Amino acid sequence: MSTPEKPNDKFEEEIDNLVEEEYVQEGDVLEEEIPDLDQGEPMDDDEDEEDNMEESAEGFEMRQNPEDENTMELADDSVQGFFDHREPVYAIAMHPTSNGIICSGGGDDKSYLWRCDTGEMMKVLDGHTDSVTAVAFSCDGKYIASAAMDGKVRVWNAETGDFCVSVDGPDEVVWINWHPKGNILLAGANDSTIWMWAMPSGKFMNIFNGHAGPVTAGCFTRDGKRIVSTSEDSSFIIWDPKTAAAEFRLTGDDARFHVEPINSVSVNKDSTLAITGDVSGKARLVNLSNGHIVAALENHTDSIETSSFCDVLPLAATGSVDGKVSIWDVQTLRLRATLNHEDAVVKAIFVKNSPLLATCSADRTVKMWDARTGQCLKSWSGHRDTVLDIAVSDDGNVICSASDDGTCLVFSM
Repeated sequence: MSTPEKPNDKFEEEIDNLVEEEYVQEGDVLEEEIPDLDQGEPMDDDEDEEDNMEESAEGFEMRQNPEDENTMELADDSVQGFFDHREPVYAIAMHPTSNGIICSGGGDDKSYLWRCDTGEMMKVLDGHTDSVTAVAFSCDGKYIASAAMDGKVRVWNAETGDFCVSVDGPDEVVWINWHPKGNILLAGANDSTIWMWAMPSGKFMNIFNGHAGPVTAGCFTRDGKRIVSTSEDSSFIIWDPKTAAAEFRLTGDDARFHVEPINSVSVNKDSTLAITGDVSGKARLVNLSNGHIVAALENHTDSIETSSFCDVLPLAATGSVDGKVSIWDVQTLRLRATLNHEDAVVKAIFVKNSPLLATCSADRTVKMWDARTGQCLKSWSGHRDTVLDIAVSDDGNVICSASDDGTCLVFSM
């Protein structure tokens, strides 16, 4: 195993330079009924309305009206929503400095900029020819990027809505990630490659080759000095962003590591630890400074889809298709708590500088937990299908969700 290279000063300078430069659905129209005198009385208007209400409520969760125990109401805890997609919404992001501005992208091949306080659409971000799989704001919020299954990454000025550039190279783009200190964008693809560009110029900087299968997840470390990535080939690689060299590589050849495809990766605030999760429900804690496996974190019976580190306590969370969220102590390497959804957990995100954890699920709910106690502080309903992604404000008071039902909803603590 090779010794890690010292972070390249020239790359740091380039980063610094870049920082400086740069549903109301249409109802069925009922035809007027002409009474057939031989068939008795026509249907009562009240019965018509009742049937229509049942049809329009299809897919929604119903619950008892707290003000009248004899009636039911639609379970919708949202305070606002955005309904322009009308196709599954796969990705959602919140502006890093103005949390009221949201970007969402989906199966309509478009992304939208909209306001979460009013639901007002600000800008249509189009140009893709296939489903948008990822959206992300740059570190200062000046730019917004969208990536799609058409292999293209498109960038706009988030302040003016002006289109900046479209770049391609990979085939289907799985994920994108901005550098934490500058306008450099990473994209991981289905063709086993990772690409890096300087934005908003779109100048190609590097391509990272080393995986032998789709690059399922990846990101810059929080300090921006390394890149981590995972693949369906069961490999995890720590990269030097400047040279595109693999500093450390872990694969299924090591029996202590994953032998199944890896789905997810997350990095802690200090850029010293990463958690990887695979399709069999196994997670591994890895030391990023030497590439060593620190611990096997095993409490799931199905695929781990998401993970997140707490900024203020030595805690981390893994979320699985088995409906469980596991809270781990990364110092003692022990399981602290198990949290439960009624269906697959899709995303888990710790609130910035907080022990609170937000989760979303195929059970159509969004929940907020206290990771210290395992207590569910709030559970929100409103979606009619799987919640595919969430974005959380820095103070944890606002959560925006994206769903398979074609809508985005806004929930408040």
